[in-house]
Amino acid sequence: MSETLPQDHFEHAEHAEHAAHEGTPFLLVVSVTIAILAVVAASVGSLESIETAAALTSQNAAALNQNKASDQWAFFQAKSIKKSVHEVGAKQGGPQAEQLAREAKRYDDESKAIKTEAEALEHRVEEHLHEAERHEHRHHILTTAVTLLHAAIAISTIAIITKGRRWPWFSGIGLAVAGVALAGYAYL
Repeated sequence: MSETLPQDHFEHAEHAEHAAHEGTPFLLVVSVTIAILAVVAASVGSLESIETAAALTSQNAAALNQNKASDQWAFFQAKSIKKSVHEVGAKQGGPQAEQLAREAKRYDDESKAIKTEAEALEHRVEEHLHEAERHEHRHHILTTAVTLLHAAIAISTIAIITKGRRWPWFSGIGLAVAGVALAGYAYL
C-alpha cells in the first residue's frame, strides 16, 4: 500500500492555486489537471485499500475454515478408532457381538458424514485462498497505478514551478493515462 500522507495532495493543490492566480491559461489547465489527478489518485488509493482488506478477510476465512476442517478430521479419526475397536470386539464373538457390530456400523455412518463435512471445509479453504490471491494481485497492480498517478501529479507540478514549460505536463498526462489504464486492468 502506498504511504501518501493526506497533506501531500494539499501541497500540490497549493502550487496549482498559485498558478491559477497568475492568470496564465496554460497554467490554469495544469492546475485543473493536477486537481483531477489528485481525485483520481485518491480514488485508486481507496480501491487499493479495499483490495487489501478483502485479501485479509479471505485469508482469515481460509484460516477459520482450515481450523474447522482440522477439527472435523480429528473427530473423523476418533470415530474411525471407535469403529475399529467395536469391529474387533464384534469379530471376537460373545454375547455382545451383535451390539458391537451395530455400534461399529453406527460409527462408520457417522464417520462418513464427518469426512464429507471435512472435505467440504477443505474445499472452502481453497476457494478463500484463491480469492485472497486474486485480491492481493489486484492490490499490487493498484499500488503501481496509484504510484504512477502520484508521479503524474508531481511531474505536472513542475510545469507550474517552471512557469509554463509544457513537457512536464505532457509527461504527467502520459503517466496518468498509464496509471488509470493499469487501475482498469486490475479489474479485468
